[in-house]
Amino acid sequence: MAQFAIKSRRSVILGAGAAIAAGFAIREYRLIPQDYAGGQIDVAQAHEQAVSGDILLVDIRTPKEWQTTGIGEGAVPLDMRREDFAQALSDLVSGDRDQPIALICARGVRSARLSNRLTEAGFAQIIDVPEGMLGSAAGPGWVRAGLPVRNYEGNA
Repeated sequence: MAQFAIKSRRSVILGAGAAIAAGFAIREYRLIPQDYAGGQIDVAQAHEQAVSGDILLVDIRTPKEWQTTGIGEGAVPLDMRREDFAQALSDLVSGDRDQPIALICARGVRSARLSNRLTEAGFAQIIDVPEGMLGSAAGPGWVRAGLPVRNYEGNA
């Protein structure tokens, strides 16, 4: 009986370990941005070009995220979860799908994925900001770089 309890306990421990490892693997997969063959810029370039009007910088995060960190100066908040996101983005550029548009999210994962989808949808100059607002392997991010932010006040 004691031998059965030891085997049973060992099975539970091994099963729990496997479940934890699988959970970490899924978490890491979700944090790895897709490859994006289009342009990329760092947060300092994104800020400079957005403020000068050379690009439309779109913060694709959620309103809760905008409230937490603020929105980068020069960026337009547009929640990527909107069903009409592509149309709303097209409206922001007056239908000009050749206009340079940079996307920023928290850590570059969502912006890379959305950059691929928008390119497939016919937007010709999508630029990814892989550092994001909070930093990633690509760099420190907007907030830690000390770039200016404004408070989020309302709906987007």
